[in-house]
Amino acid sequence: MVTRLYTHPIFLEHITPPGHPERPDRLRAIERVLDDEAFAALDRAEAPGGDEATILYAHPQEFVERVRSAIPETGITRVDADTTASPKSWQAAITAIGAANAAVDDVYRGRADNVFVAARPPGHHAEKTTAMGFCLFNTAAIAARYAQRQHQAERVAIVDWDVHHGNGTQDIFWDDPSVLYCSTHQMPLYPGTGAVSETGAGNIVNAPLAPQTGSEVFRDAFLSRILPALDNFAPDLIIISAGFDAHHRDPLAEINLTEDDFDWATGQLMQRAGRHSDNRLVSLLEGGYDLQGLAFSVAAHVGRLMKG
Repeated sequence: MVTRLYTHPIFLEHITPPGHPERPDRLRAIERVLDDEAFAALDRAEAPGGDEATILYAHPQEFVERVRSAIPETGITRVDADTTASPKSWQAAITAIGAANAAVDDVYRGRADNVFVAARPPGHHAEKTTAMGFCLFNTAAIAARYAQRQHQAERVAIVDWDVHHGNGTQDIFWDDPSVLYCSTHQMPLYPGTGAVSETGAGNIVNAPLAPQTGSEVFRDAFLSRILPALDNFAPDLIIISAGFDAHHRDPLAEINLTEDDFDWATGQLMQRAGRHSDNRLVSLLEGGYDLQGLAFSVAAHVGRLMKG
């Protein structure tokens, strides 16, 4: 398997306040763990600049301008209670979108079998017209629309294993049966969405996990709900909203996964990509706030992507 990694120094320049969990050190921890010789074969590339016009694939122009106007010339401003912006946040967010779209290009043009994008800010909480939950734009949603518009993908599946429900992705695709959105997440927990009863146009599959549960419940959610939905949908492309905050060390939640669980889930999704999508799989970093848990989980995830 050819696995490509996209990242960029600009992602470190999206500055958050002291003590904020979504901080540049997250990417530094990932960079350190992927410097190990076990990842020598990883195809590393600098993320390209993004095309701002592609933001409109998932968000209206008025919202885009509202986010742009919130970017400060100096210092840090609050977009909402826990989402902030600094002078380079716009460029970081646009480059994250550029990396995700380039990853879609790569898997469709045969330059890679799969791609991991180590970028920030994350994206899955950004709704059509609302930036929230550390997220400015919904990178996964934009990438899914990009695949449809640029590569004629008929069916795109987004699988979100971040411990927080991706309310933004669900909002954007709520009534669109061409995109399947599947999520495992702790419930109750921020942002309060993600009940089993939330099914959209039959294309939303939520598998909430109770606090203090772990590997067995997580894997059962995949085996009983997520994987059958993927097989029924037969996607042309699988996008992972790869948050690693369901790790037992993470400070923001109470799900007790280990890096082995992320290895296993990655393997399951790779099997479906091989079965339905000609191996096309794009993984986008979302959450994960304990640096050790994040680093070990990313290593397991990327290692599985490379092994096939």
